This record gives sequence, C-alpha cells and structure tokens, in this order.
Amino acid sequence: MSVPTIPSFFEKDHRRLDALFENFQNLKQQDFSEAQSFFKEFKQGLEKHILWEEEILFPFFEKKSGISSGPTEVMKQEHSAILKALQAIHQKVAQRDLQTGAEEKELFEILMKHNLKEENVLYPMIETEASPMEKKEIFKAMDEIHEKRYSG
Repeated sequence: MSVPTIPSFFEKDHRRLDALFENFQNLKQQDFSEAQSFFKEFKQGLEKHILWEEEILFPFFEKKSGISSGPTEVMKQEHSAILKALQAIHQKVAQRDLQTGAEEKELFEILMKHNLKEENVLYPMIETEASPMEKKEIFKAMDEIHEKRYSG
C-alpha cells in the first residue's frame, strides 16, 4: 500500500470536514437530530485534525526544517480561534439553539483562510521535508492518537 502525500491526505480531510459542516448547516432547520449527528462528527473530526497537526505534523516540520516560529506558529494561533468558534457552536447545539449563524460564519471565514494557507504553503513544505519513511511514521503516529483525546 502506498503512502499518500501530506497535501493530498490533509486536503482530502479538509473536504470531508467541509461536507460534514455543510450537511449540519443544511439540515439544522429541517431535521435537528440528523444535523446534530453531522455536527458531532464534524467537531470530532476537526479536533482530531488539529491534534494531528499540532502534535505530529508541526513538530516534525519544526524539527526537520529548523523553523519553529513561522508558519506553524500562525497555524497554532488560528487553531485556537477555530476551536473557540467551534465550542461556541457546540454550546448552542447542545442547548438545541438553532441560532448559530453568526458563529458558523465566523468559523467558516477562519477555516477557509486557514485551509488555504495550509494547502498552498505549509503542507507542500512538509511534503518536501519528509522522506517516504518519515511519512509512514507520521501517518502511523496519527493512527495511534486515541479517540478519547478528541471526542469530548
């Protein structure tokens, strides 16, 4: 089995998460229970994605490249804003409050800019730094992150 590229794997996960969020948005007025399940999967997936980056991908890049205060620092700051907006939506969804439009807009705007930077700059840089064996180790470490760390 071949190992995917860093950009292709993470971009595919971005699209998967985007689809889950869109399903939540489209269904919340018609079928709140179904929308809630999409949101739960989106939230867990986004939290897992951020863990993969902050605990595995970014440290690898920082160590390999010697760059520790550049693009990964910006991404970590944006992750904080993403998680804050995600939590605001989560709180409303947990209370069955459908008025999440402002929070959704904020999250969407942060994610779109953030994902573009990762996809056009950071992921290609990491791909260049990683040998095939290192990529296998990165994906193995990602597989080993325990679900309890992101399913809260």
